[in-house]
Amino acid sequence: MTGTQEPDLHEQHRGPMQEEEEEEEEGEKVHVSAEGEAREQEGEEEEEEEKEELPYPTLAPVVLLALTQTSPPRSWCLRAVCHPYPSLILAILLNCVTLGMFQPCGHTPFFLQVNCAILLSRALDDGIFVFFAGEMVVKMVALGVIGQSGYLGDTWNRLDFFIVIVGMLEYSLDGHNISLSAIRTVRVLRPLRAINRVPSMRILVTLLLDTLPMLGNVLALCFFVFFIFGIVGVQLWAGLLRNRCFMGEDVKIGYYRPDETDDHPFICSTERENGMLRCSDVPRRRVGGTSCLLSAEEVHAEMGHGVDEQVSCVNWNQYYNQCRAGEINPHKGAINFDNIGYAWIAIFQVITLEGWVDIMYYVMDAHSFYNFIYFIFLIIVSAHTHVCFLVWELFGIINIMKNRT
Repeated sequence: MTGTQEPDLHEQHRGPMQEEEEEEEEGEKVHVSAEGEAREQEGEEEEEEEKEELPYPTLAPVVLLALTQTSPPRSWCLRAVCHPYPSLILAILLNCVTLGMFQPCGHTPFFLQVNCAILLSRALDDGIFVFFAGEMVVKMVALGVIGQSGYLGDTWNRLDFFIVIVGMLEYSLDGHNISLSAIRTVRVLRPLRAINRVPSMRILVTLLLDTLPMLGNVLALCFFVFFIFGIVGVQLWAGLLRNRCFMGEDVKIGYYRPDETDDHPFICSTERENGMLRCSDVPRRRVGGTSCLLSAEEVHAEMGHGVDEQVSCVNWNQYYNQCRAGEINPHKGAINFDNIGYAWIAIFQVITLEGWVDIMYYVMDAHSFYNFIYFIFLIIVSAHTHVCFLVWELFGIINIMKNRT
């Protein structure tokens, strides 16, 4: 009870022989682990030496089950792929020329109507396709088909593969009673192959594609602006661009059309609106450069007195005096604010500054003079959105370049 602890009996009976055996076992374990680590290091060194011995260490050692990097077919293909050659750029330029010479209709310039020129264009197109297909085969033999370092592991190579496969489909279906217009449209993707051959252009396109996900906030802002302005347009001008000046209740006679066309319709304002044009503003009818001033009653009275009918000039336009909604909107129904979809189309045309003045005048004629505020404000906001888009794109490219460096 002195507070001291008695030593363990097992430790007391341990002799010097047991301690020596335990030390030997620990030494053997350390020796085995050291040997394992040494073997692993030797294996890694051997693999690194094997990679260094390969002509192209970053590529797969064996492709297509049997082709090594030193075997003659693959070594030739590797030499052709890994060293830049200008013939492909020349083929792409020739392909652009043949695409520009393509004439689907019979109305062609004189120098293209010559049979030699047409045959030359077809021969060039066939030769370019064979060249692209051969390049794809060479790359597949050199790099392999699948895998991270294989042919299909690169996005631009997948684009080339798609173009060649669609070209094969076009040639296989040629001569059959099948429309090939959609398949031939893929030909326009051939010039994109130049992006993969020019390093500076490829870097620029890659940066632009990488910044697209970062533009989500700007696109959301554009959609918000379109939605707000579209709702305002629908609430104010739904159905107003259909207003026309009719002649009484007879629908068969139709409505007033300047120059007998609907290219520049006369959109009137009803009595409850404050538009700039009313049916009373319809210009007088002109015959032979002379404005007609007579009414139908006056003509009938003069005819009773023996006046020749041919010298009478009746202003029939004065009878287009009823403004009501018709069936057709301006520009064959494309420009209107009847629903949010058509409102977005009109707004898009306004922000492109292409024909936006005509749309503004239509709305001002049908509703109010002060509607120009809507269009001016829309152009200012859309210009601000475009500036935000460009600034955000520039900052995105700068951030990506900083992260890569």
